[in-house]
Amino acid sequence: MKRARRGELLVTIMNNMLDFVIVRDQHWYRIPVHSMEGLLKKRWPPQWLAFYQTKVFGNEAYAVNYFTRVLDIREVFRWQLFPDQSHDERGQRRYYQLLLSPLQRLPQPIFSRRWRYIVFIPTTWQKFINAMEINDLYDESPLEDRLWAELKRLNISVERQEFIQVKGHSYALDFAIYCALGKIDIETDGDTWHAKPERIPQDNLRDNDLETAGWKLLRFNTPCIMEEMAKYCLPTIVENINKLGGLDEQRLVPRKVSLNAQGGQQLNLFEPNL
Repeated sequence: MKRARRGELLVTIMNNMLDFVIVRDQHWYRIPVHSMEGLLKKRWPPQWLAFYQTKVFGNEAYAVNYFTRVLDIREVFRWQLFPDQSHDERGQRRYYQLLLSPLQRLPQPIFSRRWRYIVFIPTTWQKFINAMEINDLYDESPLEDRLWAELKRLNISVERQEFIQVKGHSYALDFAIYCALGKIDIETDGDTWHAKPERIPQDNLRDNDLETAGWKLLRFNTPCIMEEMAKYCLPTIVENINKLGGLDEQRLVPRKVSLNAQGGQQLNLFEPNL
């Protein structure tokens, strides 16, 4: 069986009608070249694109409704994409122009529970066709996937890879949990990455900033997640959620969490019975 390639599908933001019309009618999409630095650089190029639509799309907002296959990619100047615009400094910006097949609509949307803002989510085709919500799409590490599966089983509402701004810094939280009386950041610390001495000052600054901004930090390393999930990780998470008044799910009454909760079965987006 062919192994899934990380980043074979890229979920990107669709935040204006003009870009949507271009994708639908002219079959191309643009991504700034500088966006490929960092996270996306190692997961480029994608074979598929999917689009997370923002509030300007009304009933289709805060969800992935459409996807398409990438046929070709070329690097161009902005003025080549929009010849009627000026060749000024803005026109000299470089973009990847992704040439696309006709747009396809998902059998059902992949929605965001908290109407969150995203930029890019590189993922696999398998995760995409099985996703029921935005958080199912993330493909960061096996540790995160394992914890995510357990949190879903317990019906614990979380946001994965939530970006927040604190004291001029942007931090990505592995798992953000919003409670009635506070917020929890859960980090799955891969041993190789966080064992690097040069990471210590950055981690300390990050932790101090988040704690000052009101985040309760919980860190679980590889042995903990792989060997102590039921005995330590999940009880610790549940205890902290309930100490903070239960889950804030924008309901009248916050919801307390039990270790005995069972989540429902997740269906494939492309199941014929949907």
